[in-house]
Amino acid sequence: MQNSKKWIMHFQANLTQQRVDWNLQPNISSSEIKKILHSLQAWQLGETSDGAHLVWASQLYAKRIADPDYVDAVKLFIREEQKHGSNLGKYLDAIGKPRISSNWGDTLFRRIRYFNTSMEIWTLAVITVESAAQVFYQSLKDATGCALLKQVCTDILIDEAFHIDFQSERMAVLFDAKTSLTKFISKYFYPVFFFATSLVVWFAHKNAFKAGGTNYSRYIKKMRYKYFKTLHRLSFGRPNYIPVLELQQ
Repeated sequence: MQNSKKWIMHFQANLTQQRVDWNLQPNISSSEIKKILHSLQAWQLGETSDGAHLVWASQLYAKRIADPDYVDAVKLFIREEQKHGSNLGKYLDAIGKPRISSNWGDTLFRRIRYFNTSMEIWTLAVITVESAAQVFYQSLKDATGCALLKQVCTDILIDEAFHIDFQSERMAVLFDAKTSLTKFISKYFYPVFFFATSLVVWFAHKNAFKAGGTNYSRYIKKMRYKYFKTLHRLSFGRPNYIPVLELQQ
């Protein structure tokens, strides 16, 4: 079932929520900053993408399935991601640290997605990165006692839960439209992509993960849980899947 209009309504309402009190002053030590700064800057950069290639892919896909509302839902999803980048940037400004304009991980992902027009690959990539982002932002939240940073992270974590649900719902539509052969191939492609990408994220940000109490073993355990909750259940048998959005009604 396609719920593009419902997601448009959700994203529009969620964008009006103000969960961060910018009147708070950042209270973070220099040693805490040292452990998380590189990753904080890198994720801030990654969250500021204009999403032009994703919008392009969604337009091609929406035209094929005759669901123009899906494009608007994707654009609103991108706006929420940009809000995350804006808030992380404001926090960097508040602690007197620079925003960066380039990062090897961000450059790698941008080059890969530049040529991608497959809605399935886009959706798979977003589910994977957003799953890792949930672990990252929880670790970032736990890495310091700074109330302002904790609020920024909490706001992002609330959004990310809905983002994964939005993308998982779309992946179900995409998977159901496949042939038996392509479903069989996807069952084995999905975990390779998911865990390979997860490892890239770990090695790029392991210091920040560790600062928040997430070592490699714990990170992989959490990512395994997220994989089985989303892609594995999708491809190896549909669960009693209750989207987050449905739970709000």
